Amino acid sequence: MRVAPLKHWSALLPLAMSLGGLALVLGHVASGGVREADEGTAAHLWQLFMALQLPLIALFAFIWLPRSPRSALAVVALLVAVVLANLAALIYFNL
Repeated sequence: MRVAPLKHWSALLPLAMSLGGLALVLGHVASGGVREADEGTAAHLWQLFMALQLPLIALFAFIWLPRSPRSALAVVALLVAVVLANLAALIYFNL
């Protein structure tokens, strides 16, 4: 039995990290988005989420591109789109 690439942990974990990062940005804006002298906890968590998911995306590509190139490229495109959504939200709200 084959597992679909999107249902594999190496795709779900970076997707969850990206969505968590987006939730952090939107939650910070919803709570007032007060500028601080130093970066707050939300900013540090967002940075960790974004940095730690890059090796996971590379691992996913290494595992799944040889097995199932078409569906793996679709998943990589989804992961890149969610990362770009994070960056767009960050730039839009100018945090």
